Amino acid sequence: MKILKEVSIITAISVIVAFGVNYFSPNGIALVGQWDTSQGVVSAIGKNDVVMDELEIDDVTHARALYDTGNVLFVDARSFEDHNDGHVKGAVSLPVGQYDELIDGFLELHDLDRPIVTYCSGRTCEDSHHLALLLMERGYMNISVMIDGFPGWEAEGYPID
Repeated sequence: MKILKEVSIITAISVIVAFGVNYFSPNGIALVGQWDTSQGVVSAIGKNDVVMDELEIDDVTHARALYDTGNVLFVDARSFEDHNDGHVKGAVSLPVGQYDELIDGFLELHDLDRPIVTYCSGRTCEDSHHLALLLMERGYMNISVMIDGFPGWEAEGYPID
């Protein structure tokens, strides 16, 4: 009986500590969130408000129509390595992890009024949303996020490099 009581106390303390660490961690996992990929980017919306539904392009054919205008800049939020392995034809690489190092050069090359579509690795990736938010903070206002990312673009057979 004493062992059962000790195990129960240790378990309760472990659960409380785990939830506490998760709650205060910037990378914690939300207990409530949007987990259905058909509804957009999979995100722990309750924990992380990076995902902005109003910016999402949830149909790759719409992204292709924007691409075909020739005015829209596609910006790859993935790593340089992923970008080099394949990307939307003509897209520029601006990895979120290296944003601070690269943003000044990006600003010099691309006007603030240029329409931008950010993308990353698909609906389970929030990097494109995060990059869109960072670019908006720098003054870019005509931004969309292609939520199916490069895999969705490639699956449709659209132009890639």
